[in-house]
Amino acid sequence: MRYQRFDSLTAAQRDDALAAGGRLIFFEFCISLGFVTLRRPSALYLLRPGQWGWWRGLPYTILTVVFGWWGVPWGLVYTPLALWTNLTGGREITAEEWRQVVRMKAEG
Repeated sequence: MRYQRFDSLTAAQRDDALAAGGRLIFFEFCISLGFVTLRRPSALYLLRPGQWGWWRGLPYTILTVVFGWWGVPWGLVYTPLALWTNLTGGREITAEEWRQVVRMKAEG
């Protein structure tokens, strides 16, 4: 398997994969409905060392191309940003962002 959805792993598997150089990434999608435009992140995915996430972002890219442009004015702004994120392999979660996620899960 080239990638795994992050929430499908046990805590030990996640820690081992991250310690071995794995990366946590997410993709973005944009959906516009007239004057309402939503730009949202996908779930987190774990890429093994040396793997690239371009293919994993393809469904989000297609969704954005079809439904992202139609909002005024934000559809025209957010759609290229989401496409850039997806076509460059997703956005990696930094160590600080990961600590915040862990802290929020522990609190709530």
